[in-house]
Amino acid sequence: MKRTIGLTGSIATGKSTVSRRLKKAGFAVVDADVAARKVVEKGTPALEEIRQYFGEAVLTDEGELDRAKLGEIIFKDAKKRAILNKIVHPKVQAYMLKEREALFKAGETIIFFDIPLLYESHLEDIVDQIIVVRTSRQTEIERLMARDGISEEKAIQKIDTQIPIEEKELRADFVIDNDGSLEITKKQVDQLIRHLKNFQ
Repeated sequence: MKRTIGLTGSIATGKSTVSRRLKKAGFAVVDADVAARKVVEKGTPALEEIRQYFGEAVLTDEGELDRAKLGEIIFKDAKKRAILNKIVHPKVQAYMLKEREALFKAGETIIFFDIPLLYESHLEDIVDQIIVVRTSRQTEIERLMARDGISEEKAIQKIDTQIPIEEKELRADFVIDNDGSLEITKKQVDQLIRHLKNFQ
């Protein structure tokens, strides 16, 4: 039976660590961040829509998307963030579904959709099960500060743009707790992998 499993979490909860482990075990992973970069490449309809709404200022001299400049704009303005999502999200979804179709045709039976904003984007219906990678709020804040070199206030602001991780946990089929050491996280992922391979 073919299955699509959504992998999500919140910013700096360690979803990428889990994704890498799954890839290492041989599972196909379709990454929403990769899709999001692909659909706004130079010459794409999405980039043109972004230029029309946000202006030339969000483009580099080479005509590519300046992600840092766009990020500054949407971080401060929920309305503009919603407009960007309306432009980009449908195209990301279409890209991922096309990738899934190709992978299933190639013989894959389990495909992971790595989607950071799975719940925020209301994409529960395109997957069969959902795995949430969680940490405590304090760990999330500390990791985000260290990763991005930002203040605690800025880290909290970024985290608070997403649905609380506690709510995501309640809606998940499987939770990986990444609040401890890397070894503890790996053991949980390996347990999940064994479970999945038994049903392939």
